Amino acid sequence: MTINRRFKGAALTGAGALLVPLALVAAAPAAQADSAAEPFGPACASLPASGQASAAGMADDPVATAASNNPELSTLTAAVEAAGLVDTLNGAENITVFAPTDDAFDKIPQADLDKLLNDKEALKNLLTYHVVDEKVTVEDLPGGTFTTLQGGQLTTSGSGENFKVNDSAKILCGDLQTKNATVQLVDTVLMPPS
Repeated sequence: MTINRRFKGAALTGAGALLVPLALVAAAPAAQADSAAEPFGPACASLPASGQASAAGMADDPVATAASNNPELSTLTAAVEAAGLVDTLNGAENITVFAPTDDAFDKIPQADLDKLLNDKEALKNLLTYHVVDEKVTVEDLPGGTFTTLQGGQLTTSGSGENFKVNDSAKILCGDLQTKNATVQLVDTVLMPPS
């Protein structure tokens, strides 16, 4: 499978259509967005002011669906679909996703990315390393250590609006709320320990 990192048209629309139908959406806690912190970080200002890709629009959908509506997460959306993780992510409750942007995936050589996207188990391993089975917000990020769904650990450090994950990825916009998750947009794909 070859993925053009900047595809935004029909392929993304098709992927988005696969992400929508989920019976578990109703089970997500409706009050989650009410008790959440406001989004923070240098890239939050670049989010659309309205629509499905805005902070308010993301709160209406479960996390994989919300990602499919954000043009900066098209590669992540394609990877989640290829790994068969759409239902898993949309059906979970109170998770945190450290979501690499398209620019983060651009840092991976195309041949390596294509190879990864064609290896479902390796892709699942990588993507589940970006997901924590608890709500992680700005208050938890200074000096934080979190176990991922993959089984490895992520560490976070920083203060104010400047946080890093594993001392390598910067959080560009954090504490974005979806119907079932907190999303921290990161500028680097996180690599699980070998």
